[in-house]
Amino acid sequence: MKRLFSPWRSAYIRTFKSERKSKRCLFCRIAKEKKDARNLVVWRGKTCFVVMNLFPYNAGHVLIVPYNHTSSLESLSTAEHAEAMRATALCLKALKKLSAPHGFNFGANLGRVAGAGIEHHVHFHVVPRWSGDTNFMSVLSDTKVISEDMQALWSKLSALLVKL
Repeated sequence: MKRLFSPWRSAYIRTFKSERKSKRCLFCRIAKEKKDARNLVVWRGKTCFVVMNLFPYNAGHVLIVPYNHTSSLESLSTAEHAEAMRATALCLKALKKLSAPHGFNFGANLGRVAGAGIEHHVHFHVVPRWSGDTNFMSVLSDTKVISEDMQALWSKLSALLVKL
């Protein structure tokens, strides 16, 4: 069996250690704060919001997050499901305009064993992908190259999502 190690993800896990200890939910905090630029929230709807991943796999990696604090996908209402899919479609459209990716990864990690970093609040990942986006940097130096500044991308993506 081959193993692929990603030690750079440890920074992500350590970031939320204090949130886990205090029983605070990162997504609930972001939803309540309304500090969108600081928290990288690029779009808000009635039942969910879209936030850029602070530790992205690629530039433009966003999370679609229901306001409803639940770990259970099946407990979301029909309206929550519908708006999450609408938000996903808006993100795909905006990211295609901004950066012309060759494809996307889309999905959710439900539960710790499935890879959920924040397991108590269901959320969906949209990750833009380009041919050859995995390169020697991650293999040789445990470094992932993100091609765009987070704040610059936040400005462009949040402005575009409002127009769509």
